[in-house]
Amino acid sequence: VQLQACGGGLVQAGGSLRLSCTASGMIFGNNVVGWYRQSPGKQRELVANIGSGGSTIYAASVKGRFTISRDNTKNTMNLQMTSLRPEDTGVYYCTVYGYGVWGRGTQVTVSS
Repeated sequence: VQLQACGGGLVQAGGSLRLSCTASGMIFGNNVVGWYRQSPGKQRELVANIGSGGSTIYAASVKGRFTISRDNTKNTMNLQMTSLRPEDTGVYYCTVYGYGVWGRGTQVTVSS
């Protein structure tokens, strides 16, 4: 069971990035999947998750700017991030609820 995240990078404030995460060794169609982030000096926090039926939950700080999606046929999840802010800087992790597995994380850095 493995999660591979990619798409992070350095972007200026106001810019956009798209994160992707591919799961292998599992079929996550029936599971909630989500993105978390850990910013410097802070605990890991939920960014967004999406249920098997498409229902979503977003952190208040990203609502209206980030969009989570999933493709169960490809075992992938995505996080489209727009209007990025310096406070969005951190390591972003993907996870599939119920497996207790985390991706290695991808760094997002937003410069002011």
